[in-house]
Amino acid sequence: MLNPHALGYRMPAEWETHAATWLSWPHNPETWPGKFAPVPRVFVEIVRNLREPVHILVKDRLMAVEVQTLLQQAAIRRPDIYLHEIPTNDCWMRDHGPTFVVQRQETALVDWEFNSWGGKYAPWTQDNLVPSRLAQLLQLPCFTPGIILEGGSIEVNGQGLCLTTEQCLLNPNRNPQLNRQQIEGYLQDYLAVKTVIWLKEGITGDDTDGHIDDLARFINPTTVVCVLESDPKDENFQLLQANYQLLQQHPAGLTVIALPMPAAKYHKGTRLPASYANFYMANGVVLMPIFGDPQDDVALNILRRHLPGRDVIGINCLDLVWGLGAIHCVTQQQPCPPA
Repeated sequence: MLNPHALGYRMPAEWETHAATWLSWPHNPETWPGKFAPVPRVFVEIVRNLREPVHILVKDRLMAVEVQTLLQQAAIRRPDIYLHEIPTNDCWMRDHGPTFVVQRQETALVDWEFNSWGGKYAPWTQDNLVPSRLAQLLQLPCFTPGIILEGGSIEVNGQGLCLTTEQCLLNPNRNPQLNRQQIEGYLQDYLAVKTVIWLKEGITGDDTDGHIDDLARFINPTTVVCVLESDPKDENFQLLQANYQLLQQHPAGLTVIALPMPAAKYHKGTRLPASYANFYMANGVVLMPIFGDPQDDVALNILRRHLPGRDVIGINCLDLVWGLGAIHCVTQQQPCPPA
């Protein structure tokens, strides 16, 4: 069977027009020990601010009623919100969901294997089945590379460039049988990536082993925003400087814009992976996590200045990030195929 690239498919950039956003509704209290109650309300705010169809996975009929009630209580009554009874182990749709690829007037799914970030949080059986179940639901072609890859570990500009980290994609807890060149081959064959830009490692507190969506994000084909820590004593300072310099020096000739980091956030002594880079670009809007921090407005204004055609909206994620993820981690875009 020909691979997606050979058939003309590619993974679009996140800012390209979406057909929909997909979410998996939170239900696992172990993800937010002692702090689950406020988390669904963060999802409500995400849904409120999206200006495109929203598809939500719920584990059963009872959860569907709970979600409908929460949305109604928030005065969100839209005909383009769809609930699907597809069970999940957790809510991180970016990582357990499919990657959507497009060509001409067609959309297809790439069903990567998912092993809960290197086998960290069992069980993950239901999460790993999400892409194939969505392919059945949508009646779309589905490609199966047979390797482990999470959506939060890659960032594309839609024109052949891909950002990732060595810490994640070369980690022996993912695909120990593959080397760097072989992994690049899979990204080329399934997403139409031409050049992979390898950064080093991710921020402290990130249990995904260095996902790129907490570090550096394309905002147009040639521009990347990259988080930088201003405090030399912070444990993120040197590693973020190293990633920033790699991007500046890369022969792709990217424009690199510094995005601040919030002050270190902790819950019960645990350093949280709070990063403004974990934003989500949807139709007409950018949803950016904020943390009740003095740098919130600074980061919002940077994105507003460089994305004048979109409303940049801050959503408080101090509760959500206790689960070690934020807005980009819980969303997955379904792009529109080109006309």
